Amino acid sequence: MTIHPLELPPTGNLWRTEQLLDLGYGSRAIRSLLESGTLVRLRHGCYVRASVWLAQTPSARSRQLIYAHAHGTRTTSTGRFLYSHTSAARLRRLHLWDVDDAIHVLQKVRPSNERHGRDVRCHTRPFADDDVAVVNGLRTTSLERTVADCAMMLHFRQALILTDHALRLGADQSALQALADSLDGRRGIRTFRRVLATADPRSESPGESLSRELILRLRIRPPVPQFEVSSRAGRHRLDFAWKEEMVALEFDGRTKYFDYRPTPEVIFEERRREKALEEEGWRFVRVEWKDLFREQEFKNRILRALAGRPTP
Repeated sequence: MTIHPLELPPTGNLWRTEQLLDLGYGSRAIRSLLESGTLVRLRHGCYVRASVWLAQTPSARSRQLIYAHAHGTRTTSTGRFLYSHTSAARLRRLHLWDVDDAIHVLQKVRPSNERHGRDVRCHTRPFADDDVAVVNGLRTTSLERTVADCAMMLHFRQALILTDHALRLGADQSALQALADSLDGRRGIRTFRRVLATADPRSESPGESLSRELILRLRIRPPVPQFEVSSRAGRHRLDFAWKEEMVALEFDGRTKYFDYRPTPEVIFEERRREKALEEEGWRFVRVEWKDLFREQEFKNRILRALAGRPTP
């Protein structure tokens, strides 16, 4: 079969080097495909079609790197290790913030003759059958074990975002507490326990999790999350509400840090809802991602609104 050096097979998107060689691509052809931008090397010996890679969101690319590792090592549901920590979180599509793309694997014993790539972090700790799950054909840690491992490795706010989302997806809080109770003395256990004491499944986005954490840390009187109200436009849910003062705090999800982008129709309905609620006497404080890192300004805006003064 004659292969044009700058063309890929019409089917398939992910290949190991030996697969491309079997299809008739020599090392020179593979190099030409890389140089032309037709093919992207994800890791040593594993490649993806560039058009697929370029069309993916940042979170999808992070998952693609895990699939590339699995493809490159021929990992299946009968593999010798589990994907763990933030890799397991990514496969489960849990919310992650400011986390690198390192591949995390969990093994009961580190084999003396096994080498992992430079982007792989191998953890050697015991795990039981209850700690094992299969996600999209890959062996991973269970949802609760994933939360525990991440919370003990990440910073508090990163861990809170992930744990809020996991609880929202059905993680068993009593099982998480039992895990925390069994890990006394382990590095990161204080963060894990603090996260469990603070986590709330009512937070629907990373921005809401961080907003709630900031309100608590700044000692602002806590609002009610996901508060339901009515107006002439129907029933609505506010991200946060101080009921007595009729002040709502809304987090704007249009941010480069996550994949969510509201459509023009969603934005129109959002503004329509807000106008109807303002007619009922509600006042709004809208925050974006950048506002969460201007803490004094954030606090002043909320306190002005609660005191009945205009907010900038």
